[in-house]
Amino acid sequence: MERVDLSAPAPAPGKLQEEVGRMMEEARDLQESGSSLLWKISNEEQSLRQKAISLESSILRVRSLISSLLSQKLLDRNQASKFEEELNRASCIISDGDAAAFLPAKSQGRFLRKFLGPINVRASRKEVQLKVKEEYNSYRDRTALLFLLFPLILLTLRSWIWDGCLPAFPVQLYEAWLLFLYTGLAMRENILRANGSDIRPWWIHHHYCAMVMALISITWEIEGQPNCAQKQKGVELFLQWAMMQGVAMLLQNRYQRQRLYTRIALGKANRMDVVWGETSGVDGQLWVLCPVLFLMQGFEAYVGLQLLKTAFVGVVPKWQVLCCGILLVVMAAGNFINTIQSLITKSRFKAKMKRSKNKQESD
Repeated sequence: MERVDLSAPAPAPGKLQEEVGRMMEEARDLQESGSSLLWKISNEEQSLRQKAISLESSILRVRSLISSLLSQKLLDRNQASKFEEELNRASCIISDGDAAAFLPAKSQGRFLRKFLGPINVRASRKEVQLKVKEEYNSYRDRTALLFLLFPLILLTLRSWIWDGCLPAFPVQLYEAWLLFLYTGLAMRENILRANGSDIRPWWIHHHYCAMVMALISITWEIEGQPNCAQKQKGVELFLQWAMMQGVAMLLQNRYQRQRLYTRIALGKANRMDVVWGETSGVDGQLWVLCPVLFLMQGFEAYVGLQLLKTAFVGVVPKWQVLCCGILLVVMAAGNFINTIQSLITKSRFKAKMKRSKNKQESD
C-alpha cells in the first residue's frame, strides 16, 4: 500500500480536479468495457444454448427414426446397435462435457426451494459440478462408517456398562444424527440431479421417509426398568438394522464405484452419475452385494413389523412406534421393488448384448 507523505505540500486545486476527472473517465471506460464483454458473452451463450438444444432434439429424433426403421425391418439390427452406441456417446459428450452448462436446467424440486429459496444451484463450470459429486461420495464414505460404528458402540455399552438397558440421551443423540445425515444426503442428491446426475427418484424419496422417521423417533420416549429388555426390543432391532445398513453402504461404495468408472470410460454413463443403483455392479460383485441387500431389506421389514406388533399388542402403545413401523415397512418394500427392477433391467441389457454379439460372430 502506498504511504501518503503528510509533510508534502498539497496539490493545487486545478491539478486535483484533473486527477479526479481522470479517475471518473477510467471508471466509465471500465464500466463500458465490462458491459460490452457481458453483452458479448450473453449473446454467445444464447447461441450455444440454441445449438445444444437443437442437437439434443436431433439426437432424440434420430433415435425415434432408428426405432421406426427397426420395427419396419428396414434397418439391420447390428447397424442399428452401432448407431445407438454412437448416439449414446454423442449424448454423453453433450451432457457430460462443458456444453452441459448450456442445456436447460432440471427442476430443483420443492425440497431445495423450501431450504434454499429460489436459488439456482446449477454450476456453470464442469469442475465445480465434479467437485460437488466428489464431496457427495466422500460424505457417503464417512457416514457409512459412522452408520456402522455408532449403533455398534451403543449396543456394546448396553451389554457391558448399562446392564442391558439403553439410556435415553445416547439413543436420541443417534436419532438426531440420523436426521442430520438424511437431510444432508437429500439436499446433496437434489443438487446433483439439478447438475445432471442420474439419481433414481426412489433413493431421494427413501431419504425423505428416513428423515420423517428420524424426526419422529427423536420424540420417542426411551423407557427403562422394569422390563427394560422388552420395552427396548424395538430400539435394539432398529440399531441392529442400522449396523446392517452401514455394511451395505460400505459394499455399495466400494464395489459399484469401480464399475461406474468403467462405464464412464466406455461412454455409457455420465461423470455426474453416482453409485446408488444396483445395476452398476459386475456379475461377481452382484453375487456379493445382492444377498446383503435382500437380507437387509428383509430385516428392515421384520423390524417394522415388530414395531407394529409392539404397538398393537400394547407393549409400547405409542404413536411414534406405529409410525416408525409403517415407514420401515414402506422403505423395505420400495428398496426391494427398486432392486428387482434394477436386476431385471440389467438382465435384459445383458441378453440384448449377448444376442448382438452372437449375431456378429455368426455373420
